[in-house]
Amino acid sequence: MRPADDVGPIRPFVSQLARNPGTHVPRRILNLTLVNDGAAMRREIAINDAVVAGWTGRDAAAVEKHVRELEQIGVKRPATTPIFYRVSAARLTTDAEIEVVGETSGGEAEFVLLQHGGRLWVGTGSDHTDRAVETYGVTVSKQMCDKPMAATFWAFDEVAPHWDKLILRAHVTEGGKPVLYQEGSVAAMLDPLDLIGRYTKSGGLAEDTLMFCGTLAAKGGVRPTVQFAFELEDPVKGRKIAHAYTARTLPILG
Repeated sequence: MRPADDVGPIRPFVSQLARNPGTHVPRRILNLTLVNDGAAMRREIAINDAVVAGWTGRDAAAVEKHVRELEQIGVKRPATTPIFYRVSAARLTTDAEIEVVGETSGGEAEFVLLQHGGRLWVGTGSDHTDRAVETYGVTVSKQMCDKPMAATFWAFDEVAPHWDKLILRAHVTEGGKPVLYQEGSVAAMLDPLDLIGRYTKSGGLAEDTLMFCGTLAAKGGVRPTVQFAFELEDPVKGRKIAHAYTARTLPILG
């Protein structure tokens, strides 16, 4: 038996758990820039919950195309469309590098919604996913990889009047050159308020919830990506939100 003094350092922790049995995992704090009416506000925002919405297309034929695209690499059809996967908020990052296991993961450009300060904000991110794991467990594959995001978000009500004119775009590096990987209007996906309404009974996201909202078909097919650059363009206001990152590969042993 260990001496009684050996448990001394853990007593405060045990005591804290006893006082707060419902203690949650620490929230993910992100340094973001919120742009509203031309003013940019830097904020440290603690994200409570992260959601990845899948198969969110407005066009049933386009959704079916993406389903078949993933079936070709072994991913089973979703039980419903759209479908909402929960992931750890700790997976969210604005860094320029992430670490992945093996060489089978890749990015997907998406628009991202954030509920904060009583308002809805929109930005862009990459639902980086392990394609090998996706073939036997989509939920697990979503949790496997960090989710890179741009650090800038626009007030949603400023883009809502011309929402369908916004453009998502992504490039990958292949053979040392940038290659267009995805491009198209956000009109390909369900309208944000419609999507939120399908996720929540209240019709609104809970405060400090972040949601990835679906992606476009990949030009040339879904494939692993190491260097991934993505952007959300607002041609009406003449502005973009952009980010790029590299996936550093960790070896698989055994």
